[in-house]
Amino acid sequence: MNDKRAAYLVMDDMGDYVTDFHLSLEPMAALGWDVQCVPWRSSPDWNAFDAVYICVPWDYPAFPDEFLRVLERIDASRAVLLNELSTVRWNLDKSYLKDVSARGDDIVPSSWYDDFDTRSVPGFFAAHDVDKLVIKPTVGANAKDTFVLTNPVAGDKLAHLAECFAGRAFIVQPFIEGICEEGEFSLFFFSGEYSHAILKTPRAGDFRVQEEHGAEIRPIAPPDGLLDVARRVFSHVDPRPVYGRGDWVRGPDGRFLLMELELIEPSLYLRTDSGAALRFARAFNQRFEELTRK
Repeated sequence: MNDKRAAYLVMDDMGDYVTDFHLSLEPMAALGWDVQCVPWRSSPDWNAFDAVYICVPWDYPAFPDEFLRVLERIDASRAVLLNELSTVRWNLDKSYLKDVSARGDDIVPSSWYDDFDTRSVPGFFAAHDVDKLVIKPTVGANAKDTFVLTNPVAGDKLAHLAECFAGRAFIVQPFIEGICEEGEFSLFFFSGEYSHAILKTPRAGDFRVQEEHGAEIRPIAPPDGLLDVARRVFSHVDPRPVYGRGDWVRGPDGRFLLMELELIEPSLYLRTDSGAALRFARAFNQRFEELTRK
């Protein structure tokens, strides 16, 4: 009999998003969990749940303040929020990459800006000594409002960027050709332990690595050296996340550079590894028991 109740936060309408969180329902049930999918913008009694998993609320970047208020209400209830609220706050804005870099871990070289000025764009290229850049919001997902710029940038593109990033913090990075030549590596960790890995390869002529944009997703064994890099990055995250995904690309000098560390609501690609769903459920249940024993 299932005597623990978990809420999986979802969107009101999943649209065309590809999900596989349902694969965790059976192993969660085997561990005594009754799971209910709850739209994150609804208003249930969070005290009715023992735990809440930030599952697929993938429209939250358009409502970050509202999203945080919902999580704060959950955190103030009897329900255990996973991952924890402090982790969410840290990971919500891509400025967390500054902390990752300060710890000695390699990231894609990055510059952060609070205001967009078209006159500053030539300086973006000069700062990174490249003629091809990526610009994206510091709060975002699924490559929305992510642009590849080639120097010089046309006037109509500059006008569009000025409109898109008005009053909005953003990050600028050199475009790493390896993402098109080789792909982006994603490694998944549950409670600090490596689980599985995939390679995401964008379709020809694109740079986006989400399947919604036509990318190819396939399970892989991490290439030599990457697993050690990933373990180091995850070992530095405190508190230890129940679930997380790191996305790496191979840089021009062969080093693996962290692009994103996803600790809020990453797609876990459970379908790509037969044991992943069970490992997730066990990590979830173990962390719940640890926190409720305190």
